[in-house]
Amino acid sequence: MRMAARMDIVVLIPCYNEAETVARVVRDFREALPDARIVVCDNDSDDDTGSVAQAAGAEVRRETVRGKGHVVRRMFADLEAHAGRLRQNSQRARPSRPS
Repeated sequence: MRMAARMDIVVLIPCYNEAETVARVVRDFREALPDARIVVCDNDSDDDTGSVAQAAGAEVRRETVRGKGHVVRRMFADLEAHAGRLRQNSQRARPSRPS
């Protein structure tokens, strides 16, 4: 009987000036997907988004060229996983397990 290969799942969260909400989003994903890597890509924020995300337990990457296209391209260029889930930093919807 073959064992299923372990899948590496990464949650990608692009952020710009989201210090007030990013910790909650990171915690919610950690609760929903405890084995996933949570990666916040700080898009040259003027606030403490990166340090708040890191304190909440996320890996933090930085993209200094502002704009969602730049930050998304950077995140996928750096991605090393079997599956990735891109999520806007927003508390409007709760994270869920991938189906």
